[in-house]
Amino acid sequence: MTDRLQSVDRLLARREAIADLGDALRELIEHATATEASTDDLLFAADLLRQASAPLGERSRGRSELSTADDLLGGVRMYNPVIGKGSALAPPVQIESADGVAVGTCTLGLAYEGPPMYAHGGVSAMLLDQMLGHAVTSSGNPGMTVRLDTSYKSPVPLKTALRLTAQVTQVEGRRVTAVGTIATAENPDEALVTATGLFVALRAEQARRLFGPVMRPRAS
Repeated sequence: MTDRLQSVDRLLARREAIADLGDALRELIEHATATEASTDDLLFAADLLRQASAPLGERSRGRSELSTADDLLGGVRMYNPVIGKGSALAPPVQIESADGVAVGTCTLGLAYEGPPMYAHGGVSAMLLDQMLGHAVTSSGNPGMTVRLDTSYKSPVPLKTALRLTAQVTQVEGRRVTAVGTIATAENPDEALVTATGLFVALRAEQARRLFGPVMRPRAS
């Protein structure tokens, strides 16, 4: 029991360290995309970053390996580009989901800019795909996206608190349909972007073919 508790403590400590690094990387990206520093300062910063990144690259995982901090079945994905606390790409979105409904919050910085002052349309689609996936999984019918229809009604403002919602609307065997929206937290009933997604549950042989390598137990 003591060994197990120590193992859990080490895992939690590693996740905290990953999240701390993720916070630092997101801060770096936000500064880097907003900076008007001098050319010399940019070159100096680039040199420092290369020095800092070198130790991280000495031990890395391959494409078919999960992060040791992840729990795939438990829904912990530290480097997911939408919700991963360790991902420099993620806002990250905070999501609560249950019984086929998901609600998320986030704020997008300048790194996500498409048109000036507003989010890139592809970012909106990525956020909604993630939200729909959470709703579908929480309904007890997990699956993979096979279609995502996105409608852009108004541009999504940067540096503004957002509210994202998703809800399962139909379950037909292995096929699940869900709808989602992006709005501002200030005006949650005014949809800026909407999406309808179709998800299909994988058959056992499909899951083995696609994810077999990462589902194998790690060597002790």
